[in-house]
This record gives sequence, structure tokens and C-alpha cells, in this order.
Amino acid sequence: MSFMREFKEFAMRGNVIDLAVGVIIGAAFGKIVDSLVKDIVMPVVGRLLGGVDFRHLYINLGDQTYETMEAAEKAGAPLVKYGQFINTTIDFLIIALAIFLAIKAINRLKRSEPPPPPEPVELEEVKLLREIRDALKRG
Repeated sequence: MSFMREFKEFAMRGNVIDLAVGVIIGAAFGKIVDSLVKDIVMPVVGRLLGGVDFRHLYINLGDQTYETMEAAEKAGAPLVKYGQFINTTIDFLIIALAIFLAIKAINRLKRSEPPPPPEPVELEEVKLLREIRDALKRG
């Protein structure tokens, strides 16, 4: 029964819950960035480079030729899909930039908060005088 209690204490710690929420939000954020890159950024970049669709760029390592990457994949041809690699690299760069900006904003907010007031320090002389006063009242 001790194992279950320890596990419950571990799972209910704030850090573990924060981590779980972060993973879930990160997965959702990854989907948003993936859509941003595939549906907005790459078509614009492809258009600027003469109508290139990066998702369909590949090198066929096999002996046969295929009209499309889908046909080559269906036939099981060995492919180097460098267009998808370019998309994934841009995904990573956008996610890294977004995380950098978020952390920078959080750090700025932390710095702007005033530090908590220091705990009042009781001098030794004041403590001794109080003890003497209390002893005289009792005495």
C-alpha cells in the first residue's frame, strides 16, 4: 500500500501536473505549427521559387521511374524525401522561435514583479528585553 501512496504523492505534485499540461499543449501547438508550415509558409515559399511544392520533392534511389512520389511509395521504391525534410526543419525553426519568444516574455514578466518584502528580523537585544519584561510580569 505504501507504493500506491508514494505514487499518488508523486503524481499529484505540481511539477508533474504542470509537465502533463505542457505536453498536451505542446502536442496541440505542434499541430498548429505543422499546419502553418504546410498550409501557409511552404506554399508561399514554393510560389516565390517558381511554383515548387516541397512536399513532393524526392530522389528515387530505385531503378524504375515514377510520375509521382505517391506512385513510387505505393510501389515500395526507396526514396529520399528531402522536401518533407525541409518542411520538418521549418516546423522545428518556427516552434523553437515560438518557445524562445514565450520564455522571453515569461522572463520579462518575472523581472517586472517586485521582490517580496524581507522577513522582519528581530534583534537579539529586543528578544532579551521582551524575555526580561515577561519574567518581571510573572514575577
